[in-house]
Amino acid sequence: LEVYFPYDYIYPEQIFYMAELKKSLDAKASFVVFYEKGHCLLEMPSGTGKTVSLLSLVVAYMLRYPDRLDKLVYCSRTIPEIEKCVEELRNLFKYYEQLDGKPPSLFAVALSARKNLCINDSVSSLRQGSLVDGACQRYVLFVVRMFTACFRKLDCMGGLEIIGEQLNYVDFYG
Repeated sequence: LEVYFPYDYIYPEQIFYMAELKKSLDAKASFVVFYEKGHCLLEMPSGTGKTVSLLSLVVAYMLRYPDRLDKLVYCSRTIPEIEKCVEELRNLFKYYEQLDGKPPSLFAVALSARKNLCINDSVSSLRQGSLVDGACQRYVLFVVRMFTACFRKLDCMGGLEIIGEQLNYVDFYG
């Protein structure tokens, strides 16, 4: 498996980590159908390059064996860790583009809680997750009901912008 690593130097621990991860992915691929949904748990200390190691190996594996591995779910506890993962993935995709002339044809999305993503000041200022969720859902429901009522009155899509301006509508996280 050819693995692109976007940095000039790779530490022995990173090579070992990627080798163990590949063993796990290969083992998953060789299971019978009943055991097809395998999981892997690997651990490395902070600051050892596990994010870039994981992404480098998994992206290479997904490109080489799309029938064996079609998604990676990367969970993290903090927003900075998610941002770091997204940045490492961007760097890796740029490296692929430098070497291959195009980035990998893969789709990536970063998700977080409403309390981290809501841009409505009155809702996001609540900060407590359950309060933000409730306020966001009420706000979304209110806006959806307003637009549904207004949309029924539209005879063309061009009127949607006018109604948005009249309602002082701004995009928000829903």
